[in-house]
Amino acid sequence: MDLSTAFTNINWLSVLVAAVSSFLVGGIWYGPVFGRAWMKAFNYTEEDLKKRSIPKTFGLSLLLAFFAALILDMFIGPEADIVFGGLAGFFAGIGWVATFIGILYLFEMQTLKVFFINAGYCVVSLTLMGIILGSW
Repeated sequence: MDLSTAFTNINWLSVLVAAVSSFLVGGIWYGPVFGRAWMKAFNYTEEDLKKRSIPKTFGLSLLLAFFAALILDMFIGPEADIVFGGLAGFFAGIGWVATFIGILYLFEMQTLKVFFINAGYCVVSLTLMGIILGSW
């Protein structure tokens, strides 16, 4: 499939829903599930996090999630079903994202705990994105 065909086959609504799902997973993942552990691992305090620009941080995060969903949709193609979409998202998360996060964290001397928190979010988020994209 060429690039122009890939763009014409995009289901923009499913891409938007997939992006929002990633945003929501992040809110849960870095909130009640692993928020305290993540903050502790990076030595963040509540005050540190309040210094962020909320519109910038959340707006750009949603934009980046939209871009990730768009590329994943182009990658899995219009014939994908829910199983293929989920597996493609899972393997993209494990095989590409988590491995590169692992490489970066080795050089940055980050802990295994931080790796599992951040890479885990990526794998779960991409898997859910793939399920959403494959089911539409």
